[in-house]
Amino acid sequence: MATSGTATWNPGILEIIEEAFERIGGESRVGYDITTARRSLNYLFAEWANRGINMWTLESGTKLLVSGTASYTLDADTVDIVDGAIRTNSGNVATQTDLPIQRITFDTYQAIPNKTLTGYPTQYMITRGTATPTVYFWNVPDGTQTYYFYYWRLRRMQDAGTTWSNTTDVPFRFYAALTSGLAYHIAAKKRAGQPIVQELKARYEEDFELAASEDRDRSSWMIVPFTGYM
Repeated sequence: MATSGTATWNPGILEIIEEAFERIGGESRVGYDITTARRSLNYLFAEWANRGINMWTLESGTKLLVSGTASYTLDADTVDIVDGAIRTNSGNVATQTDLPIQRITFDTYQAIPNKTLTGYPTQYMITRGTATPTVYFWNVPDGTQTYYFYYWRLRRMQDAGTTWSNTTDVPFRFYAALTSGLAYHIAAKKRAGQPIVQELKARYEEDFELAASEDRDRSSWMIVPFTGYM
């Protein structure tokens, strides 16, 4: 038997919605069914942002630090910063250097006696209580050299949108979890029978766990015991 020879299937929004309705035991026949399902998709994307590190939303970025300026606004679609470093001599292939910088909590930042002290930034704190996250540095960048904040961030997943031919901002490994999650959310809104809602929720959690357990860093690591003297 011949295979298709392709591995490019990427279902559109409408196809995912239709599959979700079929799992409930019905079909999306009226316009409002599509509208409410699209809204549920956007809520689902927001939920996934709270479930941990979604590797496909991990992006690098840089921000120029200005002498004497402690706080900087991040892109509005930033969920969180995963790791950061201070980059010096940016663009110089021989001398460009990235040195890790420590992330501290709000309480630790508040406890710093002099938040205006300038120097080489060694710590940063992020506030996420507003729509646009803000990062604060200590020491406040001085003018002795040019500093860049080089970081890895988690970005928001793109919205479902209003064009039904659109595809989702989700890798193929999560198609099953996305469809199961949408079916569960729709069933809960439609007040479907409790057994079917619980069944769909269990299926959703299983599909998501399978995908999330595969969506991880596969680099090797080892634990080496300390054998020196104290």
